[in-house]
Amino acid sequence: MNKTILNSLTPHLVALLLFIVLSFSYFTSVLEGKKLIAHDTQSWIADSKETIDYNESHDDVTLWTNSLFGGMPNYQISMEQPNNVLQYVEKLVMEFPRPVSNLLLYLICFYILLLAFGFKPWMAIIGSIGFTFASYNFIIIAAGHNSKAITIAYMAPLIGAVFLAFRRKRLLGGILTAFFLSLAIRANHIQIIYYTLIVLLVFAVVEFIYSVREKEIKEFLKTAVVMIAAALLAVGMNATSLLTTYEYSQYTMRGKSNGLTTAAQNSPNAVNIGHGLDKDYITQWSYGVDETMTLLIPNFKGGASGGKLSMNSETAKYLKNMNVPDSQTQQIISQMPLYWGTQPGTSGPVYLGAIIIFLFVLSLFVVDKRTLWWLIPVIILTLVLSWGRNFMWLTNIFIDYFPMYNKFRTVSMTLVATGFGITLLAFLALKEIFDGNINKEKLTKSVFLSMGITAGICLIFALLPSLAGGFVSPQDAQFSGDYSFLKETLPLDRKAMLRTDAWRSLAFILLGAVIILAYIKGFLKRNVALVLLGFFILIDLFPVAKRYLNDGNFENKRPAQLIQPTPADQIVLQDKSQYRVLDATVDIFSDATPSYFHKNIGGYHAAKLRRYQELIENQIQPEIGQLFGAFGKATTAESILPTLDSLGVLNMLNLKYIIYNKESAPLVNPYNNGNAWFVQKIRIAANADEEIKLVGDIDTRHELVVDKSLASIFPTAITSDTTASIELASYAPNHLVYKFNSTTDQVAVFSEIYYDKGWKATINGKEVPYTRVNYLLRAMPLKAGNYEIDFRFDPQSYKAGNVLAMISSVLLLIAIVLLVFFYQRKRKTTTPNSGKN
Repeated sequence: MNKTILNSLTPHLVALLLFIVLSFSYFTSVLEGKKLIAHDTQSWIADSKETIDYNESHDDVTLWTNSLFGGMPNYQISMEQPNNVLQYVEKLVMEFPRPVSNLLLYLICFYILLLAFGFKPWMAIIGSIGFTFASYNFIIIAAGHNSKAITIAYMAPLIGAVFLAFRRKRLLGGILTAFFLSLAIRANHIQIIYYTLIVLLVFAVVEFIYSVREKEIKEFLKTAVVMIAAALLAVGMNATSLLTTYEYSQYTMRGKSNGLTTAAQNSPNAVNIGHGLDKDYITQWSYGVDETMTLLIPNFKGGASGGKLSMNSETAKYLKNMNVPDSQTQQIISQMPLYWGTQPGTSGPVYLGAIIIFLFVLSLFVVDKRTLWWLIPVIILTLVLSWGRNFMWLTNIFIDYFPMYNKFRTVSMTLVATGFGITLLAFLALKEIFDGNINKEKLTKSVFLSMGITAGICLIFALLPSLAGGFVSPQDAQFSGDYSFLKETLPLDRKAMLRTDAWRSLAFILLGAVIILAYIKGFLKRNVALVLLGFFILIDLFPVAKRYLNDGNFENKRPAQLIQPTPADQIVLQDKSQYRVLDATVDIFSDATPSYFHKNIGGYHAAKLRRYQELIENQIQPEIGQLFGAFGKATTAESILPTLDSLGVLNMLNLKYIIYNKESAPLVNPYNNGNAWFVQKIRIAANADEEIKLVGDIDTRHELVVDKSLASIFPTAITSDTTASIELASYAPNHLVYKFNSTTDQVAVFSEIYYDKGWKATINGKEVPYTRVNYLLRAMPLKAGNYEIDFRFDPQSYKAGNVLAMISSVLLLIAIVLLVFFYQRKRKTTTPNSGKN
């Protein structure tokens, strides 16, 4: 390798090595063979089990799973995208064990961003550490939000690539934009990409204004064309997922209305009866206006909903005075409701770092106006949007008028963009300082002013923490009897936590300011000052991150099968027929565990079909309520049978087993309708409201209800045949075969979810029509005879996506080869004697 090239690569290789060491140093549990316990990761394992098992044992792949919510496409669960060439880049990163790979990706990606902004490698390393160790990055890893974490990581180099294209190197920036945008889309967290696009849109507006002022509009348009081409390339490489997801999204909770105008009584109404998600659901997790102070003081609102107190806390002292043993005291104080903000709950605050916030304030005085005009509006906008229902007039504007905004929940997630902007500005300020671009006198005044603002805020709350509020949480009302003392001790502990963190942030701000001032005055050399700043930034952020992701989040090496079957599961699994299960021992519609073993009535997924959610709210939950009521009154298993017989909707969903005790045999429902059945009567509904009501009123074994717009497919009269039969002869998640025999024409209902964007029915190789009945099932008229009905899930969107992904991947590879060729050619032209190096 050429010595010049090797020398230029050395700092980057050192950075990579340092990042690897840092990542493993944080997650030492991984080196011990332990695995991260994360709710969403376990949910994904359960949801994807049927799909993965099928794909590993068959030549084709399944794009449908019956493991949750009666059945749904697996586009957002576990779908293979064979023609996106960047899957190999993803696999390379994933060679590192999770969550080491997540942390490493954060570090590398922000490092690339800062290089694009002209940072020297050593300063870029410090900036990368400052961004990576912010608390939220670890909170989402602890929760198992892997796609979110990966998309946040790719957000940085994507923005860096666009910046590079507009400021210095158009073609290189364009190719990098296509590369990182494709990876970000592939990570599959559209909400984070949406916020990234907001950042880029504001950047584009500012660049356009400056290009007009500086009479460089032609150059701007040229770059814009390259960016559009890069975006199209990235979208094309992900066409497989984007086309299928777009198609499916129209039918999910985030999609268009089904025409339902009345919400279920006492329902949380997560589904908007109009379009998109309900506003209350969207804004349920809104950051408090005063809660924004957590960016500077992590425990400003108590930290996490379930947090640990020290043995010096008021709660621990009270227990000690009551002669409670230390071991029991430690157990009690290990999970206290410490958060007292306005959100329903939180796994931890968004803390960016005291030194980072100090540097951010300093950036307002030292960073160029062009950059400030870009990032300050982004920071203000996304910060205010994170307040959600606490700043509803702006939130209403975005929900009502901005495309796709009403598809996303948890508005506090916009703080990802806020944090990005603040951190980038903080390190741009540092760059200005150490590049010597600022007059020393002006810089000294700016440092003192920034220190006064940020340290002053911390000092005020350290001396007068009660200014933050009363430290009382709505959850405190639950404590009574022997635990009523917590109503007195917890507010005191929360107050002490705020004061402690305020002093802590104050100390780090003073340290950061002193180091910079010492460098300005010449008492510290540049590299020493940088290393000290990097060290204290890490020392500031590292322990706070450890509060929310630490050794306690890991368990000993998992068994080959993560979720172990209970005795009840084992009994159910002995039945090899096809049926559905209701596991009443878990939160039915928020726990995915049963999906690991069974075809589940419930499940856990953020993108369930809208019709299924509406049926849950209007019919399934009331029937489950009836069932639980019967359990409470039952004296024998037989006394529950009349209730089981009356559950028309659950029976049409082929509910055969009800697990009510993990250690006991499940309850068998003899009244389930089976996989398919014949009906004798057809009820026509005038609209969605009537249809969803009638499905709970009819005898689903003998009747069906169909919307009037779909009714023409059925005959006006049905001739009974007592010998007629229909049964499921062959099952695969994406391929169902039924055997039918009747001497008269029949109408059959199938206990399968209606989704015509891929499911096709054929008889003797010829496609036949079927339609939606009972609000979400399939039904079709059948001519007399003896034959097989073949249902196969083979969506055209998946096929088209694969073709587009292949074309786009080839184009990207060609663009990379051409760029390397032109770079080498240019290098030889400009450095003819480079071979002597």
